[in-house]
Amino acid sequence: MKPIQLLRTENTITLHRQRACQELVFVILVENIAFEKLVEVHWAGDDKVWHTLQATHRSSAGNNLEIWRAQATLDPFEGARLHGDVEFALHYRVLGMDFWDKAGSYNYLSMANCGLLLGQSARLLNIDFNPVLSEAQRYYPVTVAVRQSLRPRRVYTHWTADNWRSTHIAPCFLTMLQEDHRSGSAREPFLYGTSTWLTQIDAGHAFRIEYAIACETRNRTIWDNNFGRNYVAHRRRLKILTLNLHCYQEENQDAKLSQIAKAINDLDIDIVCLQEVAEPWEAGQGNWNSNAAKLIRDRLRWHYHLYTDWSHIGFDRYREGVAVLSRYGFLMTDAGYVSSGRDVRSIDSRKVAMVQVDVPYIGILNIFSVHLSWPSGGFYEQFDRLRGWANHKHGEHLAATFLCGDFNIKAGSQPYEAIVQGREYEDQYLAAASPDAFETIFRSQPQDIGSQLAADDRIDFIFMRKYSGLHAVAAYQVFTTGDDYGRVSDHAGYCVEFEPGW
Repeated sequence: MKPIQLLRTENTITLHRQRACQELVFVILVENIAFEKLVEVHWAGDDKVWHTLQATHRSSAGNNLEIWRAQATLDPFEGARLHGDVEFALHYRVLGMDFWDKAGSYNYLSMANCGLLLGQSARLLNIDFNPVLSEAQRYYPVTVAVRQSLRPRRVYTHWTADNWRSTHIAPCFLTMLQEDHRSGSAREPFLYGTSTWLTQIDAGHAFRIEYAIACETRNRTIWDNNFGRNYVAHRRRLKILTLNLHCYQEENQDAKLSQIAKAINDLDIDIVCLQEVAEPWEAGQGNWNSNAAKLIRDRLRWHYHLYTDWSHIGFDRYREGVAVLSRYGFLMTDAGYVSSGRDVRSIDSRKVAMVQVDVPYIGILNIFSVHLSWPSGGFYEQFDRLRGWANHKHGEHLAATFLCGDFNIKAGSQPYEAIVQGREYEDQYLAAASPDAFETIFRSQPQDIGSQLAADDRIDFIFMRKYSGLHAVAAYQVFTTGDDYGRVSDHAGYCVEFEPGW
């Protein structure tokens, strides 16, 4: 295929409160040559004055393909004029190269109020695919555009909610009018060679649905399967973030707490495990209003539940401990020392906080916020106590158990290898960010784990109990130099997204 090509366009003129408005929509397929890219539409109306409309990324498709979309609403009340017929071309700039898509040697032409038109290479197309299933949504709508020259006999979706162990058919029905629901205006469905078909998939309580669209003609069946990838819509993924706060040792500390809250808001994090959570010592009584986890919680857009406990004196002046922030209420909380020593004056006195939450469409989870000592300070015995505690709390009613936090061991080190060889807990950041390395290390367990992770400097991990009912689907670092939120601690933050396994 070409690096850029038109999938569909819309040119509609509607009447709203006695005022005519024109809406232009362009849906574009591009080859994902590099992350940084510019996709835009150059267009002109009846006045032949050219405009540039920038497109935005909508979804992934096929093998290294992306769907982009551009839209413009022309409202004379706001000073714009209606442009009638629209001439346009598509432009894609990446790695210093420019690619264009036109109708041969001429520009594309979209007639005034022609409604939806398919691009030259599209015969059957899912319209405005939405990858999100909302929390309470049961029925998932699908709209299909069909090139009328196919003479379609039957259009339907072939779908599954359990990774094709069972399959279902949802028939699509032809709409007799291409109607704009905001204004009631309608166009003849076949005037410009495209018909529209509608259906609904009964998703029920499924976390994820996958589907493809079929069009039966007289001689064959034509498929739209998202260019070989199928269409997937899912509920909200579980997002877990772990971050060591550095115990009030940062310059511009208050501003950095605000940055942490901003990232949690922007990234829509569900569970946050924090370490080196500090509040002033004040003769051992602490100062709750200055607790770092509370200050972060108070700056979040939505209400988060907070559980925290402290283990020792940090930097001779703070009660230092761990915390969990959760969008979901706590079914249970617990905290306890995993170190043999409990002297609050010793930095090797280590306490872990645990919460249990029930996440919609995910299940019941046990979450442990962990800050263990270095190997020389008791890591092995502390991890063994933690592992035993977590396993005791685990049960068949749980979807997963997570150990999240600062383990003070480097990825690939001897104590990390001990966790691997224990065959109970697995590194979920590695599972999502480097699945090949994860498979080799946690399935084959080679002798050279250290060399395979030599460039991996993490000491913060999100471990999940093996055979849990979730799997990691995405992972990324937060709070690093040069990212959107900047450095907020002497540690980076690590976020992993999860979906239910099959």
